[in-house]
Amino acid sequence: MKIPRLFTLGLLAAVLSPALLQAAEKNIDPKALEQLQRMSNSLAAAKAFTYESRAVVEVPAKTGQFLTLYSNAEVALQRPNHLRARLRGEAPAFDFYFDGQTVSAFAPETRVYSVTKAPATIDAMLPELEDETGIRFVTAPLLFSNPYKIMTRGLSSALVVGPVWVHGVACTHLAFRSPGVNWELWIESGPEALPRRLAVTYTDRANFPRTIVEFSKWNLHPWLRGRDFRFLPPTQAKEIPFTSVWNSTGRR
Repeated sequence: MKIPRLFTLGLLAAVLSPALLQAAEKNIDPKALEQLQRMSNSLAAAKAFTYESRAVVEVPAKTGQFLTLYSNAEVALQRPNHLRARLRGEAPAFDFYFDGQTVSAFAPETRVYSVTKAPATIDAMLPELEDETGIRFVTAPLLFSNPYKIMTRGLSSALVVGPVWVHGVACTHLAFRSPGVNWELWIESGPEALPRRLAVTYTDRANFPRTIVEFSKWNLHPWLRGRDFRFLPPTQAKEIPFTSVWNSTGRR
């Protein structure tokens, strides 16, 4: 069971002296949280958005060596219950659909797919998807209705690295630590405060694999239709178990 951070602090206050409590919290820079909140507010206020991304992903080979793969993604979201992602690149292609009733996964190259019932909202669907199938999108926290709430769970440190330019866009570079993961975020310095880069290192996995995602072509006012999020199985495509579709693309 995940204990809310405020509740955890309440327990600490009851057993630690003020000095020790202050030491326990000194790694959390309020300015880093302010920047994270700005980004969260921008994404949460958008009724829909689309973006493109390019990722560098480390995945294990059969030999035990980790391979560096490059992939691209196109993502469309419409709150509260529509999501679509199309992944292409060195790893085999993978399409994901959520229409508020079902989630669908399709591997175009092998022409296999799976459809399963899902909770009625993106916020409920994403955690269940990970629990039931093990599928975890590195950018998933950005898709929730309150990214700040998700991204600050269990936070043990937060700091402002400093200002930097990401492909011509002025950004603030932030760094965070949470259980099992070290992550960094580059957020636009302008009023929209959109994420421009995300780096994640999984400290709970062998060899500490890392993923870096760069975002582009953000649109906070896209024109989307309900049918954009519905999956229609192609002719002669074969239905298989959900996790098998994901595993068949080598993205596990």
